Amino acid sequence: MKNRVVITGLGVVSPNGVGLTDFEKAIKSGTSGIEFYPDLKELGFSCCIGGKPKISEALKRQYLTELQLRDFNSSGILYGCMAGMDAWKDAGFSISDTTDYDSGIIFGAGTSGIEKFREAIYKLDDKQVRRLGSTVVAQTMTSGVSAYLGGILGLGNQVTTNSSACTTGTEAILMGFDRIKAGLAKRMIVGGTSDEGPYIWGGFDAMRVLNYKHNDNPESGSRPMSATASGFVPGSGAGAMVLESLESALERNATIYAEILGGDVNSGGQRDGGSMTAPNSKAVQRCIKKAVKNSNINPSEIDAINGHLTATIKDFTEIENWSEALNLKGTDFPYINSLKSMVGHCLSASGAIESVASVLQIHHNFIFPNINCEDLNEEITALISKEKIPQKLIEKEINIVAKASFGFGDVNGCLIFKKFRK
Repeated sequence: MKNRVVITGLGVVSPNGVGLTDFEKAIKSGTSGIEFYPDLKELGFSCCIGGKPKISEALKRQYLTELQLRDFNSSGILYGCMAGMDAWKDAGFSISDTTDYDSGIIFGAGTSGIEKFREAIYKLDDKQVRRLGSTVVAQTMTSGVSAYLGGILGLGNQVTTNSSACTTGTEAILMGFDRIKAGLAKRMIVGGTSDEGPYIWGGFDAMRVLNYKHNDNPESGSRPMSATASGFVPGSGAGAMVLESLESALERNATIYAEILGGDVNSGGQRDGGSMTAPNSKAVQRCIKKAVKNSNINPSEIDAINGHLTATIKDFTEIENWSEALNLKGTDFPYINSLKSMVGHCLSASGAIESVASVLQIHHNFIFPNINCEDLNEEITALISKEKIPQKLIEKEINIVAKASFGFGDVNGCLIFKKFRK
């Protein structure tokens, strides 16, 4: 019999809250973490706003040693380690001196240590490449986050990093889920992280996909499902979960936040309207349908959807795809929200941070509000009821939440979370 998989630990480093308590408070109150950054304006960026977690030097030293922090300059690795260590502690585990072969990590990243690499090569010419420095490799390899975190916690099962653009965090959760379900591990730390700053965000600014209209009013800049949505706002951070077999969780009387019923990942193959940057709607709908089928639920059982919803012209297309895949519309459509309205698009960390928010909704029985969509897109409200796009906190029993992410390269991921019942 395949193992049931439950969530026993959560960790989050987000633009609007570092740690579960502050993060939950922020999403319930609709608090934005988007700010104006003068350095972006000085560099000539059209979009000068974004989301960065607030991390003090003192807080860093609660997670990494002075030796680890020497010549350290990778925000993505830092955020991932913080979120992962918090999730591990939240699940009731401590750091052991021996290797734990029953526990592993699948922690996603889009890039690693670009600022570190830039710092290392800035003073070199082509004849001095060998002088890059001894701390460069560990921080700039994409698997740096899982390598650091695996070493800190002493985990001996699979320790790896996945990378699938904006679907990365959601995919990592599914990969960890599959490993536990197959009996290959008892526990997996899963999640996603993202670096920040000009060298990460500059390419998106050059693509003209970022919102440049709210530099004077940053908190209003990220506007999913709004008629005045005009591009996404970049963000950063990390989200982490400890996934565990139900048997293991019950044996140690662990707190169980929720159960993962199933999910699906696929690609549209950049066909049928799909491209490097646009989704193949047939593939998106197929992914959602298979996630629902694999979870053995009926679409009408879904209480809420935590969408990808980036505040671009594709928001309507996403809502349309959900409606088609679930065969629900109007007042029958589930509640839907987008965390990006508060934190921006956290790129490879987005699916993981948003999944933490999804699970908190189930565990504490609420639906967090969407902000900045007081002027709802009329195409969207012609398809689903306005009341299904909450703009104020809703407190009610939440049983099932669907979470999806869609990324560059026409890749898709969808998860189904459920309140745990024995």
